[in-house]
Amino acid sequence: MYKTYSMEIGGKTLTVDIGRVCAQANGAAFLKYGETTVLSTATASEKPRDGIDFFPLSVEYEEKLYSVGKIPGGFNKREGKASENAILTSRVIDRPMRPLFPKDYRNDVTLNNMVMSVDPECRPEITAMLGAAIATCISDIPFCGPCAMTQIGMVDGQFIVNPSQKEWDEGDLQLTVASTMEKVIMIEAGANEIPEAKMIEAIYMAHDINQTINAFINRMVEEVGKPKHTYTSCAVPEEMFAAMREIVTPEQMEEAVFTDQKQVREENIRQITEKFEAAFAENEEWLALLGEAVYQYQKKTVRKMILKDHKRPDGRDIRQIRPLAAEVDLIPRVHGSSMFTRGQTQICDIVTLAPLSEVQKVDGLDENIVTKRYMHHYNFPSYSVGETKPSRGPGRREIGHGALAEKALMPVLPSVEEFPYAIRAVSETFESNGSTSMASTCASCMSLMAAGVPIKKMVAGISCGLVTGDTDDDYIVLTDIQGLEDFFGDMDFKVTGTHDGITAIQMDIKIHGLTRPIVEEAIARTREARLYIMDEVMSKAIDKPRAEVSKYAPKIVQIQIDPLKIGDVVGQRGKTINEIIERTGVKIDITDDGAVSICGTEKEKMDEAVKMIEIITTNFEAGQIFRGKVVSIKEFGAFLEFAPGKEGMVHISKMTKERINRVEDVLTLGDEVTVVCLGKDKLGRVSFSMKDVPKNSR
Repeated sequence: MYKTYSMEIGGKTLTVDIGRVCAQANGAAFLKYGETTVLSTATASEKPRDGIDFFPLSVEYEEKLYSVGKIPGGFNKREGKASENAILTSRVIDRPMRPLFPKDYRNDVTLNNMVMSVDPECRPEITAMLGAAIATCISDIPFCGPCAMTQIGMVDGQFIVNPSQKEWDEGDLQLTVASTMEKVIMIEAGANEIPEAKMIEAIYMAHDINQTINAFINRMVEEVGKPKHTYTSCAVPEEMFAAMREIVTPEQMEEAVFTDQKQVREENIRQITEKFEAAFAENEEWLALLGEAVYQYQKKTVRKMILKDHKRPDGRDIRQIRPLAAEVDLIPRVHGSSMFTRGQTQICDIVTLAPLSEVQKVDGLDENIVTKRYMHHYNFPSYSVGETKPSRGPGRREIGHGALAEKALMPVLPSVEEFPYAIRAVSETFESNGSTSMASTCASCMSLMAAGVPIKKMVAGISCGLVTGDTDDDYIVLTDIQGLEDFFGDMDFKVTGTHDGITAIQMDIKIHGLTRPIVEEAIARTREARLYIMDEVMSKAIDKPRAEVSKYAPKIVQIQIDPLKIGDVVGQRGKTINEIIERTGVKIDITDDGAVSICGTEKEKMDEAVKMIEIITTNFEAGQIFRGKVVSIKEFGAFLEFAPGKEGMVHISKMTKERINRVEDVLTLGDEVTVVCLGKDKLGRVSFSMKDVPKNSR
């Protein structure tokens, strides 16, 4: 027997079947939101994984192409590695769920969400987010739920709860909020310069809806939920902490971590760890826990320093930003470059411009193949944190950071009509000690301007941290957190935006949610900081986009033609367009609406290509002047080519004012002559005259 539950969310029905499928999983929920269907399961290992000091949680979001009636492309007709959207969705599910598992839990847990059908009116991502929470809550896996998620869009200034895919893509807001029964636990947003007050309104609209969903989940837990299983705690014994405090006093630990140099702090901790290893050499149980114990000792020390003494490890005030520096054009020959430094966080960003044929094609759970004109890639090499390991390509973290910076800058990019280029920004992490994604946003903004991309406004980003005490009122918000404050603190609240509003938010926390005063203070602090960064640092390196693109960048001219003439330009099997490309050396892109982009490096060749296309698409009316090349001679006249695939005839009687007997007396193959159009004959053929060309046109 299984039970079915349903509720209305955003005017659409969510139905959840419990006990219908996947009986061997610890928890399973079969969800339908409209006609979107997702299977969510939660499974856990029976024992903790040996030799680890972290919670091994794996969140998967599987996009099955049969869900939209597609067969995967390529030779291997099955789904391969996760798409970027799947990775980002997995991260959004992970972030609110992870803090709600017990801190000392080390059993492997996998939350799997499989998309089986997609209704464009009900996005599968939000369905999977709810499914993961429900499957975990009703399972026997220890979890401090419930946890609910809601998405808010905005079209024409009006908020929309769980918008359709079209409303999500085309609206001014893409907000996802997760909540426990009392507090907000995760925020993810992309926005078209939404004012801070409006963003807070949207966040707490979603939070209120989440409370109704949490009540819905609680009802399922009460009726079909399993008792939570017991587990082996991996917590550090209190007697071990007591022994450590005897060897290294809290004052000594404070001295060790109280420095703005990451390398110095790490060396201090290494020496302290060696003392503990020597002291506990004969206690194998304690030695196995030493890494976690040292981490916890540092954490307690840093949190006490900040919360009680208002002292940050590097000596800054709680609102103070680390030393900032910005410059552009440090890399020669690339199309645009910049470097942004904030303390020991340093990003070099390089922009490359290309014709629109270079846009990225994304084949996913959409009815059509989606294209990305702006691509932001983020790299995090091991040397940036003083470590050594081989590069294995971008992981989930790198993809997530790149996507966040991409989202931050999308609202200020020029339209295709204004700037017909594909744009790629690559953020290379030179040094990392906290919030490289926000440094990437600042660096990318500057390199786009240096590349001559006419962005509408400047964008900057900054992160705030948090340290909480025993009550909701006992907390400190920290502006511009460094790595140590991120590791040992409770929050990483990243916000990007212009002077006029927010373009992106990403909030990670390690506690069971934030109160509204904390959310409001963090948003206010990030605004204050990003305005300072833009006005006092970035604008002094470059204050507006360059008037022209780099001499090394391709040049693009865009013209508009009648869409019905596209076939004439392309020609049979591409013959005409390929001949234009071969003659001029340019690249040509044509969209379905007749927008033609000509890309090249030599202005003369680009102008030549434009002229050819204009001739090909002309209607050839009487009185028009053309210049053509003789390609064929007959007894009755000569045929001239004016552009690839476009020819017309000059009758022998129209060549000179005097009578001639042979065409060859006037023209030879290869001659270039100026003619005037006489119009079309009854068969639609274009005829020209040489003798009637106005004198001022010869």
